[in-house]
Amino acid sequence: MDWPIGMLVLVALMMTGVPIAFAMMIVGVAGVASIIGIEPSLSLLGQTYFDNARSYSLSVLPLFLMMGNFVVQSGVAEDLYGAANAWLRHRRGGLAMATIVACGGFSSVCGSSLATAATMTKIALPSMRRYGYPDGLATASIAAGGTLGILIPPSVILVFYGIMTQQDIGQLFLAGVIPGILGVLGYMAAVRLSLALNGTAVPAESKLPLRERLGALKGVLGALLLFVFVMGGIYLGVFTVTEAAGTGAAGAFLLTLLRGRLTFEETFHTLFETAKMTATMFFILFGALVFSNYVNLSGMTTDLQGWLGLLGANPLAVIAAIFLIYVVLGCVLESLSMIVLTVPIFYPVAAAAGFDLIWFGIFVVVVTEISYITPPVGMNAFVLRSVAKTVDLATIFRGLVPFVAMDLVRVALLVAFPILALLLPATMGR
Repeated sequence: MDWPIGMLVLVALMMTGVPIAFAMMIVGVAGVASIIGIEPSLSLLGQTYFDNARSYSLSVLPLFLMMGNFVVQSGVAEDLYGAANAWLRHRRGGLAMATIVACGGFSSVCGSSLATAATMTKIALPSMRRYGYPDGLATASIAAGGTLGILIPPSVILVFYGIMTQQDIGQLFLAGVIPGILGVLGYMAAVRLSLALNGTAVPAESKLPLRERLGALKGVLGALLLFVFVMGGIYLGVFTVTEAAGTGAAGAFLLTLLRGRLTFEETFHTLFETAKMTATMFFILFGALVFSNYVNLSGMTTDLQGWLGLLGANPLAVIAAIFLIYVVLGCVLESLSMIVLTVPIFYPVAAAAGFDLIWFGIFVVVVTEISYITPPVGMNAFVLRSVAKTVDLATIFRGLVPFVAMDLVRVALLVAFPILALLLPATMGR
C-alpha cells in the first residue's frame, strides 16, 4: 500500500486505542507485505524481533532503567533539593530556582522526566507554597525542570534515538550535557521573568554561611560521583556505553545500600518496575524498527525530501519545517510515541539536508521537551495534576508560558550554534 494510506491506517489504529507499539508493527508488516509479499514480510518481522532481542547493545536500556529506579529508591532527591536551596535561597525566586537545579541534578542520574516531575512535586511544592509562591510558578518550575530528564544523560530517549539511527549512544549522551545546562540556566531565567511579568513578591530567605552551604553538598556527593564516574568513563573512553550502564546500575545499587534504603520490599518493587518498563520499551522500540522497514521500502523519505526540496536549498528552511511538524504533533501525541513514530521518517531527511545526526538527535529531544509542557497532552503537567490535586491544569499551563519561551530560545541557539551539542562528542576519548 502507498505510504499515505499506511499513515492514515496508523493514525486510525492509534485513535481507536491500539498501543503505538502494536499499531506500528501492524502497519509495518501490512505495508511491507503489500510491497514484497506476505512471507518475506513475516520473515522480516521475526528477524527484527529475534535479532534485536538478543542484541548485546540493547542491554544498555534495562541497565540504565535499573540505575534510574535505584536512584529514585535511594531518596537522593531530598538532598539534591536541600543542597540547591542552601545555595539559592537568598535570591528572589530562589526556591523555584533550587527546584530547577535539583530537577537537573536528579534527572542526570535518573533519566526519566516523569519520575523527576513526580518526585520533585512531593518534595518542592509544599515548601514553595509555604513561602507564598503562586501555584502557577511553583508547578511550572517543577514541570519544566522535569523535562530535563530526557536530555541530561543518561537519557532513555537518546538511547532510543541512537538505536533507531545507528548513532553512537555515548556521543549522544555527551552532546546532551551543554544543552542540558543551558536548559537549567534558561529555566532559572524564566523564574525571574515570571515574577517580573506577574509582579509577584515572594520572600527571600537569609543567606547561609559558606560552611553550611558546603555542608549541604555532603548528601549529594554520592549522586555526583556516580554521574561523574559514568559520564567521565564514557568521555575518556575508559568503557563503552553498555559497560557504563552496568557500572552505573551497580553504583546506584551501592548508593541505595549506603543510604540505608535497600529494603527487600522496595528492592523487589524496583526490580519489578525495571523489568516491566524494559518489556514495554522493547515492544515500542521493536514496533518502531518494523515500521521503519516500511518507511524505507515505501519511498516515504524520498517523497518528503522532494517536498522539502520545494523550500529551496536552505537547510534552515528544512529544519524549520521539521520543527513546526513536531510542534503540531506534540499537541496530539505523547513524547515517546512522537519520537519512535517520526525519527525513522525524519532522520534520513535531516542527513540529506546536511545536518549532523548527533546534533539532530539533541534538536529532536529539545523540541520534544516542549511537548512535555504544552497543552493539550503535556505529560509533565498531568503528572503534577495527579500529585497536586488542588491545582487545575489551566493554572499549570499558564505558569509554563515563560518556560516554553526559554525552550524556544534554546532551540534557536542550537540551530545557530551547533557546536553547543557537538563540542563534547568531538573531543570524546582524547
